[in-house]
Amino acid sequence: MDHAPELDKALRELGRITGITLEVSADTPEQQKEALTQIRCLCAAYREKYNKTDFLRGLMLEGVPSYDIHDRAARLHIPAEEKRVLFLLETKDLDGTVMEILKNLFPAQTRTYLVPIREGSMAILHPVKSGDAPDAVGRLARTIVDTLNTEALAHVQISFSAATDSLADLSGAYREAALALRVGKLFYSEQTVFPYNELGVGRLIYQLPVTLCENFLREIFGDEVPDSFDDDTLATINKFFQNNLNIAETSRQLHMHRNTLIYRLEQIQKRTGLDLRLFEDAMTFKIATMVMNYLHTERNQ
Repeated sequence: MDHAPELDKALRELGRITGITLEVSADTPEQQKEALTQIRCLCAAYREKYNKTDFLRGLMLEGVPSYDIHDRAARLHIPAEEKRVLFLLETKDLDGTVMEILKNLFPAQTRTYLVPIREGSMAILHPVKSGDAPDAVGRLARTIVDTLNTEALAHVQISFSAATDSLADLSGAYREAALALRVGKLFYSEQTVFPYNELGVGRLIYQLPVTLCENFLREIFGDEVPDSFDDDTLATINKFFQNNLNIAETSRQLHMHRNTLIYRLEQIQKRTGLDLRLFEDAMTFKIATMVMNYLHTERNQ
């Protein structure tokens, strides 16, 4: 049986995926068959080692030398110079349903790459245009979260980096998104979307030395720094802050009598020395609880 047509096709495929052109001398059908098998093995091995997912993951985790980026990107047909944003998505289970929904959200023509990082974590590399609205990336992040929550019943939190201009910037973008996710989950756990450039005071606290944070808490509370507050107390405090220290609106939303709310605030004042009805004390308490959460996380780690 003549294997020459299949051998030519396999050589073209090898050249397409690797950029390497080979000439094979095979005169008999047996030699052609053996060469065909070897070429197909080379193609399979190359695809396994140099697929787009592994390449992009290596860029994010700094596993690809800078001098090799453009050459490998060209072989994999990935534009090396293109404006992109890196989303970092985290959920308990990246199962088949979640992956299928993401593939439907980002079909091939969008030039968006889905890159699993580790269990429960995925990077989404998405191109952006210079003319896009400033909040377009944030809207897309919320669309991802809402879609997965509705269609897969998955609780998802997502962060995103500043826009990059080149594949060479991916490692920095990944560090930004990873930091945003850590800070967001630690200080703003009630939220689901964490932009790197909107981390507020959480970013500042996260970068402070532990000893400085401990001194700050002792300055506020003295030697009896409260370990934590129960869930009902925290829910009351958070709702009070969300309503800009408005007692009437907070009691209405919590379905709580005004006097009951005032009593709870007075109990917090007795315990901490801070009257949350006063703006300065409320601000101090908010920062102090963020510092306490940070220290608790650091000690557990």
